[in-house]
Amino acid sequence: MKTSQEISRILKDSGVSLFTTLPCEKVKHLYSLICQDFRHVGLSREEEGVGICAGAYLARAKPAMLVQSSGFGNMANALCSLTKTYQLSLLILVSWRGVYKEKVPAQIPLGKRLPRVLEALDISYSALESHDDLPQIGEAAREAYSHNTIQVVLISPNLMENEEGSLPRIEAAGGGKIPPIPGRAKMRPSLTRFEILKTIAPFLEGKIVVCNLGMPCRELFKVAHQKSNFYMLGSMGLASSIGLGISLFTRRQVVVIDGNGSLLMNLGSLATIAREKPPNLTILAIDNGVHGSTGNQPTATMHQADLELIARGAGFKKTFKEAEPKQLLSTLQGLGGGPSFVHILTKPGDADLPYLPLSPIEIRDDVIEAITG
Repeated sequence: MKTSQEISRILKDSGVSLFTTLPCEKVKHLYSLICQDFRHVGLSREEEGVGICAGAYLARAKPAMLVQSSGFGNMANALCSLTKTYQLSLLILVSWRGVYKEKVPAQIPLGKRLPRVLEALDISYSALESHDDLPQIGEAAREAYSHNTIQVVLISPNLMENEEGSLPRIEAAGGGKIPPIPGRAKMRPSLTRFEILKTIAPFLEGKIVVCNLGMPCRELFKVAHQKSNFYMLGSMGLASSIGLGISLFTRRQVVVIDGNGSLLMNLGSLATIAREKPPNLTILAIDNGVHGSTGNQPTATMHQADLELIARGAGFKKTFKEAEPKQLLSTLQGLGGGPSFVHILTKPGDADLPYLPLSPIEIRDDVIEAITG
């Protein structure tokens, strides 16, 4: 039996009745099984899952979460002020990044220190580093549900690295299997994000570009690398906020390449940008309807959420929705003063590219030089 299947079996035997999740590439097969085997709520941000699980517990459910270690930091206050304060039961499975063959520098600082963080928060945890450790999941579940506590299970990536098998296929909205959302009904995405980046590369040249983390950074580096590109390595959800901060202190044009999963984590950033009205800021919301960097798990924009309408509601006066390359280029060329929000519909799919060959310090220094120079 595969490790993911055995974990799912243990969770079923433990009586888990609800999972709230955000995906991680290191546990993508486990994520897929949880979505299949349990009542499941996909999250936009980890801390909202703490609230959902609290309500489920109050309704006598046995809730659990699956998140990434870097995302655990987003929920620390909610866990202390809600789950611990009210002594609610919660089992949390954490994809433990930063400790085993980690290639993303931003995952290391919190990942390595997560056991100490949990100890400081007085949250019990166990670490799964071999197959013999799997029974600890059942023990953690029993403790959580019997004594109204938070129990965290850290899952080392080495347990999952040899798992194989196909993941559920995700179709682009309008493909017939997933109902199209308003705005997508008349637009049929024909390009992937990588193909869109190739198309808009001339538009990006010479501008300060803040790029969302994961695969978008690798793709941008391939097609349009320049020292003025700020490649995010962590802090999902903050791309547009970083772009706003830059735009307030330079006259240079600032372009944010954001994504649907990232924006859903921090929709408040759109209201802040609309309030500040930076005339030199453009948000390119590349929306493929999925979490592209972690295995193409659907987000709310695949089903019902329309990011352009959300941006309008947040206060943006200039918004656009594009899916066709020629019209997109025409829109970008005629933007004028901002802030502008361009909702770009694409198909799911990532280019097969290596990790960035740049360190966080190199990225920082290049961008500082580009802005101040």
